[in-house]
Amino acid sequence: MTEPADARPKGLLHFLKILGPGLITGASDDDPSGIATYSQAGAQYGLTTLWTALITFPLMAAVQEMCARIGVVTSHGLTGLLKRHYPRPVLWLMVLFSFPAIILNIGADLAGMGAVSNLILPKVPSEAFSAGFAVVLMLAIVFLPYQKFAAVLKWLCAALLVYLVVPFLCSTDWMAVLKNTFIPQVQFNKDFVNVLVAILGTTISPYLFFWQATMEVETVRCDHVVIDKRYVRDVGFDVDFGMLFSNIVTFFIILTAGTVLFNAGIHQIDTVEQAARALEPLAGKGAYYLFALGVVGTGLLAIPVLSGSLSYIISEAFGWREGLDRKFVEAKAFYTVAILSLIIGLLINYLGISPIKALIWSAILYGVTSPVIIAIVLHISNNKTVMGDYTNGFWSNLFGAGAFLLMTASAGFLIYYQFAG
Repeated sequence: MTEPADARPKGLLHFLKILGPGLITGASDDDPSGIATYSQAGAQYGLTTLWTALITFPLMAAVQEMCARIGVVTSHGLTGLLKRHYPRPVLWLMVLFSFPAIILNIGADLAGMGAVSNLILPKVPSEAFSAGFAVVLMLAIVFLPYQKFAAVLKWLCAALLVYLVVPFLCSTDWMAVLKNTFIPQVQFNKDFVNVLVAILGTTISPYLFFWQATMEVETVRCDHVVIDKRYVRDVGFDVDFGMLFSNIVTFFIILTAGTVLFNAGIHQIDTVEQAARALEPLAGKGAYYLFALGVVGTGLLAIPVLSGSLSYIISEAFGWREGLDRKFVEAKAFYTVAILSLIIGLLINYLGISPIKALIWSAILYGVTSPVIIAIVLHISNNKTVMGDYTNGFWSNLFGAGAFLLMTASAGFLIYYQFAG
């Protein structure tokens, strides 16, 4: 039974209770591959790209809130709605592009986690660490009930707080930080545009759209909540808080690399272990270990989101039973997809495929599909037949349209510089 409105917790307890899928989604956005991207931006251009964290917050919050509201109101994930309301080619195009992008992302994240762990314990090969993390994550995904699994993911978000500490361990020019945060600087050259596109592709990623919607469906189903305006408002707050948390972490990662690495003349960071190794002699052992800890923690958080979103996409597309709240025997195909995604992602490391190349190709695939999926999300969330009284308001449409235009331009630049530049 759902609690009556006057019995619901208030104040801090209410705040903690409503934090869930939105916080997890936001935190998982700052995965090891994202850390590598933000570190490279800071190392290559100093504090120049700090403003991107400010600009992307309202855009990603608007899109994720729409996805969350769609899941709550319709009780279906985005793939299920695509299957019901859109031409089949659109559905299969999303599946076709999502599968390799997510697999590459998982592989890059496992490689990053293994590499930074090897720096802490050099006697253990990085490949062994990556394999160990993959096995632990498989067991957690399959055997932890959804509510316990979600609770574990929520607490893993705390690992991201380490990035808020590192800049205070170093000498930081806070006036320069303020200037670069609120006064955007853009350099019209290929390298700078590529960095901007990489930040956008890492921040506004399609797999997060699918995960957000399906997690809201799972939460409603597990908690047996009654959908009303207050609940929808709480879901929106959860999403906004999660996206704000994500962007604050993004800001501090760029700040850390821009302060420590850029000022030391280190301008090329291709992997997260390079960023961690570069920090050790410059910022001390404390910053180094904090950075490495953050990489492992965010990987443990992000990889279940990546594999879970892929499982939901494929299961809904084929009409299989799905859900992290179900046992393995009740949704064998769903869990098999999650397990295979981890195995294939792990094999990427053993096949000699460069993690940074995997990230580039996953960013390309994300960049191409993002505008299409954002357009579909906007269409669904404005459709009264589907959403009833919970269609978009003015601000959701404004920022959603802004995200669509920005990601369309991003995809255009990405394709141009990759194939024509």
